[in-house]
Amino acid sequence: MPKYDTQAVERRWQKEWEKKKAFRAPETPDLQKKRYVLDMFPYPSSAGLHVGHPEGYTATDILSRYLRLRGFDVLHPMGWDAFGLPAENFAIKSGKHPQETTKESIENFKRQIQSLGFSYDSSRELNTSDPAYYKWTQWLFEVLYRRGLAYKKMAPVNWCPNDQTVLANEQVVDGVCERCGTTVVQK
Repeated sequence: MPKYDTQAVERRWQKEWEKKKAFRAPETPDLQKKRYVLDMFPYPSSAGLHVGHPEGYTATDILSRYLRLRGFDVLHPMGWDAFGLPAENFAIKSGKHPQETTKESIENFKRQIQSLGFSYDSSRELNTSDPAYYKWTQWLFEVLYRRGLAYKKMAPVNWCPNDQTVLANEQVVDGVCERCGTTVVQK
């Protein structure tokens, strides 16, 4: 009996899907058939994906494929949450500029995600550190600020003296910074 070469079969079908643009959402979808399936974008601030990434992405991929089979126009994009402390800390650890480590991480994450065969619309990829993307988040913040919906006020914050940054409550575990283990102070 011939041996079934899983990797060869996967690569063949992935190339076929890419060639036929099988997962690309239509530019003008039918409004009654339009569906949007969004994953939480990974932070490209490590050497690669961890097991939790495909665990979550599998569920949305199943949903996207199911909806396509039912005749819906599905937009299922992937993107990269590339700004912030995780990217900065990874760059510091690696001794490289954040722009360089982010670019390298994104390339590796994309390769890994593609090898898993997920049905993302690669033509709609987002990168939060791309000026074409963040100009709109800055614009929206300015609109909210001008309308009084975003504001500045004095309030206590969690401060990590080592990382020299404010931390969200979720980033403080048992009184210490989850990243570096330094005792967090209230300022």
